[in-house]
Amino acid sequence: MECEKKYITAEELKEHNKPGDLWISIQGKVYNVSGWAKEHPGGEIPLLNLAGQDVTDAFIAYHPGTAWKYLDKLFTGYYLKDFKVSEVSKDYRRLVSEFAKTGMFEKKGHVALFSLTSVALMFLVVLYGVLRCESVWAHLGSAMLLGLLWMQSAYVGHDSGHYQVMASRGYNKLAQIVSGNCLTGISIAWWKWTHNAHHIACNSLDYDPDLQHIPVLAVSSRFFDSMTSYFYGRKLKFDPFARFLISYQHWTFYPVMCVARVNLYLQTFLLLFSNRKVPDRALNIMGILIFWTWFPLLVSCLPNWPERIMFVLASFAVTSIQHVQFCLNHFAANVYVGPPNGNDWFEKQTGGTLDISCSSWMDWFFGGLQFQLEHHLFPRLPRCQLRKVSPIVRDLCKKHNLPYRSLSFWEANRWTIRTLRTAALQARDLTNPVPKNLLWEAVNTHG
Repeated sequence: MECEKKYITAEELKEHNKPGDLWISIQGKVYNVSGWAKEHPGGEIPLLNLAGQDVTDAFIAYHPGTAWKYLDKLFTGYYLKDFKVSEVSKDYRRLVSEFAKTGMFEKKGHVALFSLTSVALMFLVVLYGVLRCESVWAHLGSAMLLGLLWMQSAYVGHDSGHYQVMASRGYNKLAQIVSGNCLTGISIAWWKWTHNAHHIACNSLDYDPDLQHIPVLAVSSRFFDSMTSYFYGRKLKFDPFARFLISYQHWTFYPVMCVARVNLYLQTFLLLFSNRKVPDRALNIMGILIFWTWFPLLVSCLPNWPERIMFVLASFAVTSIQHVQFCLNHFAANVYVGPPNGNDWFEKQTGGTLDISCSSWMDWFFGGLQFQLEHHLFPRLPRCQLRKVSPIVRDLCKKHNLPYRSLSFWEANRWTIRTLRTAALQARDLTNPVPKNLLWEAVNTHG
């Protein structure tokens, strides 16, 4: 005789949402992932953020079918009482199933091969331009090409972080270290740590690290209450200095993007040399050391300091296009406060993302990430498939009356600057009770 099922309510499940006591529900079955959290390949942040609720849609989005067999050993024996699936989730899960049956998650094309080949060729041209040419214009062109190389290499690192682009997991990890740490100087470990949290808590002001840029930028006046970042575990202080910078952020946005890589380098070092558990720490540090060996040596081969400074700034300026692109995808979209909710996974992704419309021949330039919503809904889907599923996603959004926003690159810039300007004007409001210093008052009293 079959044993009688044991049930717990959604309210009881919510109580298991603390470190050391993490329970989740997947398709109505309740699992204890407390001991598994630190071994989770995606890090413990996603489990900490989603614990205490049903996470079926998020689990389906990030895990292949082979992952289901590992859940059995984590099963608590409980089932979620009154488990229901929304119509949106039903359609979303049906799409994932259809894509899997047609093999779309495995059809990766030759994108990684083409990208790595182009990166290698660009690197050789950059070396030739710096080492063999004496013209300042050749050096400037080499710097700009290096910036483009960094962009394309970052896309390879991004792809290999979401799905396997190489023949084996070992080669895939090598592709991550080479394309990320060795070539761009940005740790793949740091990227995974922040990027997984971003995907899970897309556009949550206090849980998504990709929106937490105080004191330099703020996309919402809610940051003016000095909210706590649950990702960094500290308060994002809106002090007079932050107020001053944010008051002019719609003017400083593009200059900041030109030097944004400096912050990424700093964040890489802060993580790799912190007390936090970092997967493959030694391998990541070795990759970073390779970057900080070849890049300074290359710059030192230029004939004088003005050209060296020009080279660094020009390469950073070109790469800023990528930094701007990432901001366009989210800054002007809907935001919210609080942890992600597993019951409205699809809705949160549609609300927190913007697509950038472009011709198919520009897909290589944007790395497929102009289809930001499609990527967020199906993060394991190879970039060569994103354009194909875009009309299907658009129709599904229309069916459920959800936003599907696809803007031109220039229009997306306008939306972003408008969002930053709105927050900037609110930051200038002298009636907002934030302690002011004399410099802030002097600059802002007369507008």
